[in-house]
Amino acid sequence: MDSTFLNADFSRRVVVHTGLAPWIKSPGPGVERKPLDRIGGEIARATSIVRYAPGAAFPAHVLQLGEEFLVLEGVFSDQLGDYPEGTYVRNPPCSGHAPGTSGGCVIFVKLRQMHAQESARVVIDTRKGVWSPGAADGHAVQTLHALRERVALERLEAGARLPDEAQPHGEEILVLEGTLADEEGSYPARTWIRNPAGHRRRLQSSTGAVYWVKRGHLPPQS
Repeated sequence: MDSTFLNADFSRRVVVHTGLAPWIKSPGPGVERKPLDRIGGEIARATSIVRYAPGAAFPAHVLQLGEEFLVLEGVFSDQLGDYPEGTYVRNPPCSGHAPGTSGGCVIFVKLRQMHAQESARVVIDTRKGVWSPGAADGHAVQTLHALRERVALERLEAGARLPDEAQPHGEEILVLEGTLADEEGSYPARTWIRNPAGHRRRLQSSTGAVYWVKRGHLPPQS
C-alpha cells in the first residue's frame, strides 16, 4: 500500500481549523475521520479526529505502537469499558481492543506514537480531575501524563495571559472550549495547533479557554 504523508514535516508549524475540514470515510462502516497528521497508509502514525455513527465498531486489533485518545462527544467503548465525553485514555504498545459505540461519539486520537517501553494503561475522567495553579494568574493545569512527554488539560480564564515561552521539544494543542490566541492568530474550539521544537509563543484568551496540550515529544530541529 502506498504511504500517505500529511503534515509530516515536524519542523513546520501547522494550524487546522477542524470544524471547517471535511469528514473522510474510513474502511470501517459508520466511521469517518478528519486527518491532522499522518505518516503511512491505513496502518500509520496518525493524529485524527474520528466520528463513530451509532452502533459503529471496529474489529478487535492489537495496538502495536500504542494509542491515546480524548473523547470529545458521546460515549466511546471497548471490551474494557465505556468512556464518556471528557475521558482521556492511553492504551500502551502491544495492548489490544475492540472499539465501538452504542450511541455515537467523536474522539481525538493519536496512533502509533508511544515509546516502546510504555506499559501502563491510563484512564482518566477529566470532568472529575484535579486542577492545579499554572504559570500565571488565571491559568490552571490538570496533568494527564508526565513520563517522557507531558500531556495535560489547561484552562485560561478570560483575560489571562501566559508568559513568553519557548518549547524546546515542541507542543500540540487542541482547543476544547472558548477561544485561544497567540501572537500569530486566534483559535476557536476544535482548532488543532502543532508548534515545532524551539517555537516561542505567548498564549492568552480574552474569553476564556480550555485546551488539551502535549509537550516534549517532537524532534528537535537540526
